Amino acid sequence: MSAFNIALSGLNAASTDLSVTSNNIANASTVGFKESRTEFADVFAASFGGLSKTAVGDGVTVSQVAQQFDQGNLEFTGNALDVAVNGQGFLIYSDGGTQVYSRNGALNVDREGYMVNAQSQRLQVYDVVDPNIPTFNTGSLSDLQLQSGDAPPNATANVDILLNLSAQAPDLGAGAIDPTDPTTYSYSTSLNVFDSLGASHTATTYFRKIDSVTNSWDVSLYIDGTAPANNVTAGGLAQTNMTFNPDGTLAGGSPIIYDAYAIPGANPLNITYDYAGSTQYGDQFAVNALTQDGYTTGRLNSINIDETGTIFARYTNGQALALGRVALGDFANKQGLQQLGDNAWAQTYSSGDLQLGEAGAGSFGLIQSGSLEASNVDLSEQLVNLIVAERNYQANAEVISTADTLTQTIINLR
Repeated sequence: MSAFNIALSGLNAASTDLSVTSNNIANASTVGFKESRTEFADVFAASFGGLSKTAVGDGVTVSQVAQQFDQGNLEFTGNALDVAVNGQGFLIYSDGGTQVYSRNGALNVDREGYMVNAQSQRLQVYDVVDPNIPTFNTGSLSDLQLQSGDAPPNATANVDILLNLSAQAPDLGAGAIDPTDPTTYSYSTSLNVFDSLGASHTATTYFRKIDSVTNSWDVSLYIDGTAPANNVTAGGLAQTNMTFNPDGTLAGGSPIIYDAYAIPGANPLNITYDYAGSTQYGDQFAVNALTQDGYTTGRLNSINIDETGTIFARYTNGQALALGRVALGDFANKQGLQQLGDNAWAQTYSSGDLQLGEAGAGSFGLIQSGSLEASNVDLSEQLVNLIVAERNYQANAEVISTADTLTQTIINLR
């Protein structure tokens, strides 16, 4: 093979290297972009029976343009829907039913409520099985569609109350508790409870000290000023009795299960009051903790994604419901993936089979919400590569010029 052809192969290889380097530089700010590297191989013609000791190589060829899947820097965007994979794994999108894979997690919501990227490809997630625990169906992938409707309410079923009833309170003896007459009770405390429609009701508990010797108290509950059926005896006396040990700890009377409290248009309220840990010490009356498990309806307030890829809808009533979990995919040979453009890759035979997983499980990385993965292109390195490729191109061009001079010398022989 002549020096012209050898040098020409070098020019072609150097030109390819320049193109790859320029493409890397052009995508230095492309989210999720992975740089490529030009890999060369020498060309050596083998003759039958082996190589001659004086054989000369036939030039160079580009053996492959290899993608480099090193981690790019994570850049915070402030957009809660943006996600970046910190570690191994690809986000999975559905492009009209065809799966594509990307490291670009710039997401938004389309007119139908689906989470999509700039190409309107839908993010693939594992469907939620129980939004409260939460658990997911990892056996299949689906599109994630956000619902803008109200979150359903939850009727109050349990109230946990931790208090201290003062041992110094005067005995009032047996008698009826009348919420309108403060002389009929020692202390009271209130909280809001919710019915099955999400409406709020005021639940007030009254405490009447009966006897310091037996450390006994009557307890009476009123909801919106009316007592549940089992709250008061036929004679008008508080039915529920709470007692304490001589050391001030609770002896009996908890939990208290009240009869259903009727509410027009809603399901009856069935409430259990748990006074576990309450005391009767020689101190002032104090409510140290008072919680209930009901809540009203709520409107969608925000979408959050945690490090496991679980997507939560947060509502104005303080509740958070899991909507799904981001699915991640990986391949045995990532360099075998086919580049599709638009920051996406497609599976090929060379890449191997898709390995599905979740963020933080196995070799998969974690999800960083409110962030995007920057290009892994190192501009300083690429500028050096640009100089090297240019020098290679110039050197091969010089070989052609030298070979031309030699050829011209031979032609000019007389």
